Amino acid sequence: MKKLLIALFVCIATIATAQTTDYTPFDKKFNIYIANDLGRNGYYEQQPIADLMGNMATEIGPEFVIATGDIFHYDGVRSTSDPLWMTNYELIYKHPELLIDWYPVLGNHEYRGSTQAVIDYSTISRRWSMPERYYTKTFNHKGKTTIRVVWVDTTPLITKYNNESHKYPEAKEQDTQKQLAWVDSVLNAAKEDWVIVAGHHPIYAQTPKDESERTDLQQRLNPILKKHNVDMYIAGHIHNFQHIRMPDSKIDYVVNSSGSLSRKVSPIQGTQFCSPEAGFSVLSIDKKHLNLYMIDKNGNILYTVNRKK
Repeated sequence: MKKLLIALFVCIATIATAQTTDYTPFDKKFNIYIANDLGRNGYYEQQPIADLMGNMATEIGPEFVIATGDIFHYDGVRSTSDPLWMTNYELIYKHPELLIDWYPVLGNHEYRGSTQAVIDYSTISRRWSMPERYYTKTFNHKGKTTIRVVWVDTTPLITKYNNESHKYPEAKEQDTQKQLAWVDSVLNAAKEDWVIVAGHHPIYAQTPKDESERTDLQQRLNPILKKHNVDMYIAGHIHNFQHIRMPDSKIDYVVNSSGSLSRKVSPIQGTQFCSPEAGFSVLSIDKKHLNLYMIDKNGNILYTVNRKK
């Protein structure tokens, strides 16, 4: 109870204790943007946050963007020529420093449209890079630090989406056992300094959304992540910032906030920090440190998840 009260105070006091962004922590690091739950055609906080991402990129030089789903509210896209590609993505994230690789995963809202169109847009956009529904890439920083990112497709792993075929017709068509076996094999072979897994749905989070979303992932995906001791699992979906550490796991579970419209949040078991602010995150990596900075819409660093070798 004491820990929950402390975490609740942190949630309430977030705005008052925020720090103005100091760019020196990002110097000489491998920097990655995390963005998700964007799709509002520039409304709410989407355009200001997109502008901030671009302006901040001129200072820290992110290598790429991990886009953890729900890029398009509410019903995904219908095709690679859907107008939403322009009004919600291309014309919003137009800053020259954001013309870098964007590596997305599918969110539940993408599953309400054509998920194949989201993948196929990779053949049209020079920066949209999504080879499959789930995939992995490795990166090397100055020949000294190696990073592996594994993108997972969480919607089919959650039973409720498979049962709502009228809303999510493509979810039940996916081979979930094949994906989980693939995740296990990739992580089993991973030898990189840092291993990060990204999906749309959180494994642990405070939210009024159906509890089965988390329990399904706790039963199906989380045992594989724990088996291979991944460093961090990053998700979106909940529209606020959360950092959770569970007593039976060494993984840092991160919920990245919405890049457009955020929601209230309160602490639960394992909560280290939470905030209702909209924004995005920056992963900043070197050989000995993996830091995730949660950034609000004004460019303040609200909180940092720290991991050390």
